[in-house]
Amino acid sequence: MKLFSLRMGLVALLVCAAIGVCSSSAVAQDAAATYKAKCAMCHGPDGKGGKMGTRDFASPDVQKETDAQLTEIITKGKGKMPSYDGKLKDTEIKDLVAYVRSLGKK
Repeated sequence: MKLFSLRMGLVALLVCAAIGVCSSSAVAQDAAATYKAKCAMCHGPDGKGGKMGTRDFASPDVQKETDAQLTEIITKGKGKMPSYDGKLKDTEIKDLVAYVRSLGKK
């Protein structure tokens, strides 16, 4: 009986781990799709900057900004960048901040 319980516990642990990996992968794909649709036209597909003087996400200026500051920029807009308040959900903006951070590290 103890062996059965141990096996069931391990199976449950593996299932939870698989769900966690799959959901984080799906979040990353959603953030990448949002970036491609909303941001890449000005910031470039790789976040290296581009049109309209946008900054490289790997630049020290961008990297020193907190997640809260990046969230505010996305939410309220900045300069020529439009506000995404009401256009993106809070979770989408949070995931987009993480995606922008990942582009800055490439």
